[in-house]
Amino acid sequence: MFGSSDKPAQTDLIKDATEATFMADVIEPSKTVPVIVDFWAPWCGPCKTLGPALEAAVTAAKGAVRMVKINVDENQMLAGQLRIQSIPTVYAFFNGQPVDGFQGAIPGSEIKKFVEGLAKMGGGADNGLADALVAAEEMLAEGAASDAAETFAAILEEEPENAVAYGGLIRAQVALGDLDQAEALLANAPAAVAKAKEIEAARAQIDLARQAAKAGPVDELRAQLAKDQGNRQVMFDLATAQHASGDVEGAVTTLLDLFKLDRDWNDGAAKTQLFTIFEALKPQDPVVLAGRRRLSSMIFA
Repeated sequence: MFGSSDKPAQTDLIKDATEATFMADVIEPSKTVPVIVDFWAPWCGPCKTLGPALEAAVTAAKGAVRMVKINVDENQMLAGQLRIQSIPTVYAFFNGQPVDGFQGAIPGSEIKKFVEGLAKMGGGADNGLADALVAAEEMLAEGAASDAAETFAAILEEEPENAVAYGGLIRAQVALGDLDQAEALLANAPAAVAKAKEIEAARAQIDLARQAAKAGPVDELRAQLAKDQGNRQVMFDLATAQHASGDVEGAVTTLLDLFKLDRDWNDGAAKTQLFTIFEALKPQDPVVLAGRRRLSSMIFA
């Protein structure tokens, strides 16, 4: 039960998390289903009552809501970052952002109301598709692009205008190396989702994949740049090659250096390419956050 850190969660809807797994256990799943985060400690009396009550309400929601438990004694840095000043504290995340929460123990009726409200926000209790989306994203992240594509396609049979699944299917085709199929899917996206951020992210991945096919060797481009420091085209080509080789952070750094050197070169190509890379990544990716901060400091310097 909740209150004992050495016991595992009873279902996949309820799990323990840490600072290291917060993105994977809370932020990413919250893109498809609301995630309740319960901050507790073994010595906290009210936590021992609230925790099981929350677990029961989440279980009763049958997948419409998930729950993550975080022991503040073992994750003090995370508790500090989220400004947890007393426990129990409960936050709810949806679409990667906190959307609700409360402090202290509350009556069972209020817990039920809290969970039901989140379930409605996430689209109701039929969360089999949400579970499938999470599973498909995990497959894609683990390199099982073919399995991910099949799962995304199955979801789209149920919900043809599911932007997350449609964007995921395109990204799966990119991962499989079938850029023509990815572009065909992009061109035929339903009007209702054609402008969704998930589709734009997929579009950015296609653009980057096309560029990668033409990228030269990183070492050769570094050698060229060493001989001709400040060559704008070589810097841009190096960034493209770095990204193609998997060095996304290096590509962003090179493009930021190019922007700092000459922000207007080739109609602002460095800035445009940076935005393409940012769009292809998750919004909360550390590379995106750091890159956007540095770019903003240059723009407004």
